[in-house]
Amino acid sequence: MATPTPVSEKNTKKLAIVLVRGVAKGREVVKGTLRLLRLDRKNHCVVVADTPSVRGMLQQAKDYLTWGEITLEIERELVEKRGQLYQGRLTDSKGKYTYRRTFDYNGKKYKPYFSLQPPQKGFGRKGIKVAFRAGGALGYRGEKMNDLLKRML
Repeated sequence: MATPTPVSEKNTKKLAIVLVRGVAKGREVVKGTLRLLRLDRKNHCVVVADTPSVRGMLQQAKDYLTWGEITLEIERELVEKRGQLYQGRLTDSKGKYTYRRTFDYNGKKYKPYFSLQPPQKGFGRKGIKVAFRAGGALGYRGEKMNDLLKRML
């Protein structure tokens, strides 16, 4: 049997995840999953690597999220237009613990989420409680995520 080759971070696809609905009365499991994804508010977006663990988290909270693959051009636009520089500390006072609250882009440290506007022309014709395949806003969008993010910038 052939051994699987390690996948580097640069070769993996990137997923953009947007919180579409608020979770005020949601289950605690879903709230915890969204906390791990760093999605606290509606219309916030995170960009993560496409891994099996992230896919499992997306299935856990699929009734509140929309996601899909994004291009490098859209990722660059997100950082340039909506990226917020991280101003906090990166280590504790003694230098023993490193905080993982940022992501690096071109040598600068940014907050791990993007605060976006509601999309022009809305999420979908049937609203935010229906799956994307049925004409709504929730769930997997694939390459059409790029179009949504352009309308939200």
